[in-house]
Amino acid sequence: MREVALVYLDRSGGLQKFVHDCKKYNDSKQSYAVYRFIISINPSDIAELDAALGNYILHNPLQAAQIFQSVCFIAIKTLSLIEQLQTEAQISILLKPTHLPPLPSYVLSLSAYPFNYTSQRFYMSEGIVITMGIVTKYTQGARFLCTEETCPFSEGFRYIRVHCPGATESATVRTDFVCSLCSSPLQEDMKFRVLGDKQIVEMIDVKVLNALKGYSSDKSHFRIQAFTVFLR
Repeated sequence: MREVALVYLDRSGGLQKFVHDCKKYNDSKQSYAVYRFIISINPSDIAELDAALGNYILHNPLQAAQIFQSVCFIAIKTLSLIEQLQTEAQISILLKPTHLPPLPSYVLSLSAYPFNYTSQRFYMSEGIVITMGIVTKYTQGARFLCTEETCPFSEGFRYIRVHCPGATESATVRTDFVCSLCSSPLQEDMKFRVLGDKQIVEMIDVKVLNALKGYSSDKSHFRIQAFTVFLR
């Protein structure tokens, strides 16, 4: 799958954009714990190139991102794109699909029962925004070091925490992480914390518009409930 991912990036122009993004990081005088890359993907093109990878991206996007993470790390090391990069864990890949298959199973509708949305795959959702919160900061990535000075992991980039979709802030930054080598507490290196913007919006399903069309002879009862969306 790594080979197919590399072929797709090369054919789609994604590899050229990736090299350009790496140049901006490499030219920057700032040190980073996490290097974040957004990769646009066309699921139809990938499925035609390799059906297994296309299906993997659509239904297991978090695991599929790890494949692109590995490809990007090899590319950076092979082409010497970012001199400061040390470990693969420092690369954060966000797969951004251009579209999803026009099938009912890819549409998230909270007005339809049952709510069978247990998988962490891509869904489309359409609604009306009724309230918006202010833009605040959240931790995209952080570097942790072992507090035991004699431990090899008291330096370097062995412990990198990166925010994953659906995770809470405490999943990325906490005070109870311990070293896997010596079991000593880990401490965050605040100089390398990477922040991003997030905004919370409240939405309602578009079907609520039916209730605004006036009197209806339909005697069925329904209720309207908003749902929360995190924009990061």
